[in-house]
Amino acid sequence: MGIRIYRPYTPGTRERSISDFSEITRSEPEKSLTKSRHRAKGRNNRGVITCRHRGGGHKRLYRVIDFRRDKLNVPAKVAAIEYDPNRNARIALLYYQDGEKRYIIHPAGLEVGSTVISGPDSPIEVGNALPLGSIPLGTVVHNVELTAGRGAQIVRAAGASAQVAAKEGNYVTLKLPSGEVRMIRRECYATIGQVGNADVRNTSLGKAGRKRHLGRRPEVRGSVMNPVDHPHGGGEGRAPIGRPGPVTPWGKPALGYKTRKKKKQSDSLIVRRRRKSGKRGRGGRES
Repeated sequence: MGIRIYRPYTPGTRERSISDFSEITRSEPEKSLTKSRHRAKGRNNRGVITCRHRGGGHKRLYRVIDFRRDKLNVPAKVAAIEYDPNRNARIALLYYQDGEKRYIIHPAGLEVGSTVISGPDSPIEVGNALPLGSIPLGTVVHNVELTAGRGAQIVRAAGASAQVAAKEGNYVTLKLPSGEVRMIRRECYATIGQVGNADVRNTSLGKAGRKRHLGRRPEVRGSVMNPVDHPHGGGEGRAPIGRPGPVTPWGKPALGYKTRKKKKQSDSLIVRRRRKSGKRGRGGRES
């Protein structure tokens, strides 16, 4: 894919850049693989806002993605590459030899007309799905299962990939995009290759309206609120936080405070923790 950059004719096009959508080969989704999806808009079952800054946005039709790849040893032909409004990656429409149609996440380099297959004895080619135990060391994979048969749960975003680092006993060690090194059962499936549309990280929304189209409402810094609204609020002019560190609107530590459970069951499977994100300097976003 490429990036389309606009000339600064208006304030909204001055910083705007989008994908050129050159890899898209079909504009309408497969009707049998779509369904409606309720959008919670940040509210729980009582209608109370539990996640702020969500709501609105363009109406979306959900595409049913095959994350399990459980149709074993049946070749499928890539019929089209489509846009999916529910994720930043593209999706590929597969036509199986027995007539069934399914969507998968589109890997980089998979072209229309290519053939893919899933199963323990599948060749090591882009788009094929195999158990981790059958994938050679050093291979780049995506759509990785954490529990066999549950379907891919990690490494699904545009441009993401993990690498098979080691094998020992019933476990395969993967290096994940976050830098974490983790062991996963060897019978869990993964797809060969890197997720496509990697250049999406180089695009710029350019204006607040595009953020609203994505279903995100405005965020307001705590330091510009009143004391009744946020612990950072109040003071004269640009006042400091007045606390040892930044906190959430409810007084909990923010920006770097670890929220992972102390005794999570999967702790024993993590060989090396993910990279620590750098602390935000002055001008960083507050909660």
